[in-house]
Amino acid sequence: METWILFLVKAFSSGTPILFGTLGEIVNEKSGHLNLGVQGMMAIGGCAGFLTGYYTNNLLLALLAAFVGGLLSSLIYAFLTVTLMANQNVTGLSLTIFGVGLANFIGKFVLNRTETGTLKLPEGIAGQLGDIRFPFLKNIPGVGSWLYTLFSFNIFIYLAIAVAILLSVYIHHTRMGRNLRAIGENPAAADAAGIPVTRMKYIHLLLGGGICGLGGAYASMIIGNGVWISDFVGDLGWIALALVIFAAWSPGKAVLGSFLFGALRVLRFYLSSLILVFADLFPGIRGPIESLAGGVQSIPGAFYDMLPFFMTALVLVVTSMRKSREGLQPASCGINYFREER
Repeated sequence: METWILFLVKAFSSGTPILFGTLGEIVNEKSGHLNLGVQGMMAIGGCAGFLTGYYTNNLLLALLAAFVGGLLSSLIYAFLTVTLMANQNVTGLSLTIFGVGLANFIGKFVLNRTETGTLKLPEGIAGQLGDIRFPFLKNIPGVGSWLYTLFSFNIFIYLAIAVAILLSVYIHHTRMGRNLRAIGENPAAADAAGIPVTRMKYIHLLLGGGICGLGGAYASMIIGNGVWISDFVGDLGWIALALVIFAAWSPGKAVLGSFLFGALRVLRFYLSSLILVFADLFPGIRGPIESLAGGVQSIPGAFYDMLPFFMTALVLVVTSMRKSREGLQPASCGINYFREER
């Protein structure tokens, strides 16, 4: 049981930056914009958050800087696609290239001016990025030790879940959320009903960019164990784009989807141990189970690297075959809205 619980914890941890990117993109697409710049917004937000933490030793300021960094990078996209009505796909891809390149350039620039040749977060902020534990869980009879291990996440994971819950309530149970969904489905009808389409688009594009920036902060500050690494986002932004479809544009389902993709990313470290758990449950076939666990250890690492992207492709294929209108992409997504004179 402890092996399974540890696997669950690491799966949630690994999927957290993907969850932030997915939630940010859901907000963008609900406003009618297919923003392919998730990777770039995460990179700029992660760079801003890491360097702010490095110079201020303040976690709150680092999180705020990451949010603002993602927000400002999204402002570029919003101005080009909402005001200038540029092509959304081209603008998003350009933002990805620009954002990743800018983050790497700034990181390298600062790195070259350090005496040690490395950028590492100060001890104060690094300590605040550790797991938050709840000692009272140990006192629960029978399952206390398991719950204590299970609920041992860093602040980013709790923040991501909180954001998912708040967005779900906002989109589905508030007037602003209903207006947002109306804009995503039919901006002309929403405009005729008196909804300020342009203002709403700007607000939610910036909000989505800020959320993506928090995912970038996780990637830069947690994945590298507090040490600056180039290309810290990796391909997380692209996985987040696919996860939006997998989650059917639902923040709640995005939590489950991020856990699944996170599990695939850490599976290589736990698969053999997870299989051996069954050896104790079924002692009669212990030999074959142990042989299977030994065989799993010989699987090349490239196979596990491929799994998240294989799942991404599978999600795209399956969802393209979906015939039900429920859970489909907002109708105006990817189409710029031109407001005629009235």
